Amino acid sequence: MIEHLRPGASAKDARVALFDFDGTLSTIRSGWVEEMVPMMVELIAETKSGESEAQLTEIVKEFVGRLTGKQTMYQMIELADNITARGGKPEDPLVYKKMYLDRLWERIKGRIDDLEKGHTPPEKWLVPGSFQLLEGLKERGMKLYLASGTDDAYVKNEARILQVDKYFDGGVYGALDDYKAFSKAILIQRIISSAEFGGQQFLGFGDGYVEIENVKNVGGLAVGVASDEPECAKVDMWKRNRLAGVGADWIVPHFADREELFAAIF
Repeated sequence: MIEHLRPGASAKDARVALFDFDGTLSTIRSGWVEEMVPMMVELIAETKSGESEAQLTEIVKEFVGRLTGKQTMYQMIELADNITARGGKPEDPLVYKKMYLDRLWERIKGRIDDLEKGHTPPEKWLVPGSFQLLEGLKERGMKLYLASGTDDAYVKNEARILQVDKYFDGGVYGALDDYKAFSKAILIQRIISSAEFGGQQFLGFGDGYVEIENVKNVGGLAVGVASDEPECAKVDMWKRNRLAGVGADWIVPHFADREELFAAIF
């Protein structure tokens, strides 16, 4: 099921593909929103601002969604700003990031352990058709980059245990403690400034607002991956609407039918 948002769009000239990781290829961290949002609501509620839990949940979901694809630190900075705006005294955003990662680890540690020990095949925690998509792009001679808002050490390890790291000859990149030193936009500009590729030769794949916007800003084309994680069987309409709003050219729930997908985008 492929939705064409911009009839006539074609990536036939694309030479480089930029992928997000979580929610685009990997579903290891599926459920992260269910860890992050309640934690933030609890912390903001401590300011006794008078807002209901439902009101705070909507506020948090908005900025978490808007910043999805950027380094996790940006979501934690926004959390701290929201606490400050209500008269509270926030912790350093790094404290909140560690708190969140500790909560998320409890949810995903069994998944990672099973993958590392070979008890679970990689396909269980990949968006359907991921291997076939990556192989097909390599067959077309494209150079592949992976850039994630997840911390660098984690994304490299998870790409390895999912056995997709070998496809990314351009490199696998994750968030750094110095969050201003690296971003997807910075990576794109580095690739363009190398003179190997122009912006119009970019094809992006992502489930977040940020990576779609970054690719579109340089004149590339973008596939919005709006999966209803972790099943990834149908389109998640909330994701779909956000990705469409920022300029995605196509929307897909997964990559299970590579031939149909390639016929649409190329």
